[in-house]
Amino acid sequence: MRADVILPGALVALFPGAATHLSVEAETVEDMLRELDRRWPGMRDRLRDERPSIRKHINIFVDGKRATLDTALRENSRVYVLTAMSGG
Repeated sequence: MRADVILPGALVALFPGAATHLSVEAETVEDMLRELDRRWPGMRDRLRDERPSIRKHINIFVDGKRATLDTALRENSRVYVLTAMSGG
């Protein structure tokens, strides 16, 4: 499945050549993270932990719904990777 992925600028800045908007072939969110890591080694570790689970300060939404690593992607799914905001 081909999915459109939107990455936060703060993440993209850490990986030379990375783009904020790209298209990937993946069937699940975990597959998408593997593909991102193939393109930019180390990116997957910034987004998921060793449990494995999406890191606490990261939110991933697929077609408007909060996702887990097992969430399936459909053809032309829109995937947003967002960093959590904090403050008071």
